[in-house]
Amino acid sequence: MKLNWKIFSLFCLTLLFISCGNADDDVKFNFNDKGELGKGKTVDDCLGFGENDLILSIQEQYTAKPAKVSIFFKVSDANGNPVSGLRPEDFTIYEQGRNDECFNKISTSESSAKISPNEKIFNNSTLLVLDLSKSVLDSSLDELKSASISFVNNVMPEIGKESFTMSILWFDGENKLHELTPLTSSREDLVSAIEGITSTISSDASTDLYGAVIKSTDLASELLKDNSSQDVIGASSVVLFTDGTDQASRYTKAAALKKVTEADPNISFFTIGLGSEIDTEILKELGKTFSVFASNKEELETTFNEISSKISERANSFYLFEYCTPKRDGSGTSNLVIQVKNQSREGAVQTKFSADGFTGGCE
Repeated sequence: MKLNWKIFSLFCLTLLFISCGNADDDVKFNFNDKGELGKGKTVDDCLGFGENDLILSIQEQYTAKPAKVSIFFKVSDANGNPVSGLRPEDFTIYEQGRNDECFNKISTSESSAKISPNEKIFNNSTLLVLDLSKSVLDSSLDELKSASISFVNNVMPEIGKESFTMSILWFDGENKLHELTPLTSSREDLVSAIEGITSTISSDASTDLYGAVIKSTDLASELLKDNSSQDVIGASSVVLFTDGTDQASRYTKAAALKKVTEADPNISFFTIGLGSEIDTEILKELGKTFSVFASNKEELETTFNEISSKISERANSFYLFEYCTPKRDGSGTSNLVIQVKNQSREGAVQTKFSADGFTGGCE
């Protein structure tokens, strides 16, 4: 399946695209979140680079005639933590053709090279899953609403963009994950839905925590499948809040943990626990990406904000490199290196591309 310009433009956001025609290759993104180089490899020794303090993991790459090369990659530190906020000037690009002994630094002015932040092609969805069992409604509803609104305002762009969406779901002891608001890019709709929560929304004192985990993971998986079917690059975050442990006993802890452990790597899991009745160890396992705990309801907004920062860091650690190569049809396969230097840290990754069919005219 070819990724044509019309489809590509559906998930372009505010940055200008360096247009060179229709992409020739399939674009199937499979994020690598454990520090691997993804589809890249270790840089050739001829460049004399040192050890990688930063890991560049190539998620996908594709070419477009007349002569454009596009590479989508993630930057993380040696511990796998996402690195966001990198600037174009932090990157250096090297190219090696068949007649080059080693790599030559490309001219950014002559090649129209550009490093763009992830918004260019990244579709990010968040599922905020709230425990609205009777204990929460009776003791901390106002604080939860305030924290949830702050979370929405931090994660969602002020001006709605189709590539940033959120859905709010809730659970109690019932064998159902209730939808407070469907997936939307509207911050106002999300805030309005939260403000509309009342203490009468549920009278169930039980908590189906494991069921909520299983069902929300299934929903996130479906979102990724929908993205893939439309040739859209997608990732999803499940953010679950609770003030207790699973009381419904409808599903087992093992089933919930298995669902999280075996989930698509494009799904991140965050948990927020409140009070003294939570099981922090279980919540850490369920929130395998990151977990935070509030000892009292006054700390809720701080913990929610901490999670929203983690989600933003992850989303903004993906970058798109595009440039118009001087290589032309008949030159065969060329090697490419992307190097990043940020303060005292640096890292690099190597890949290759074919210039088959390439001609002049790329801008």
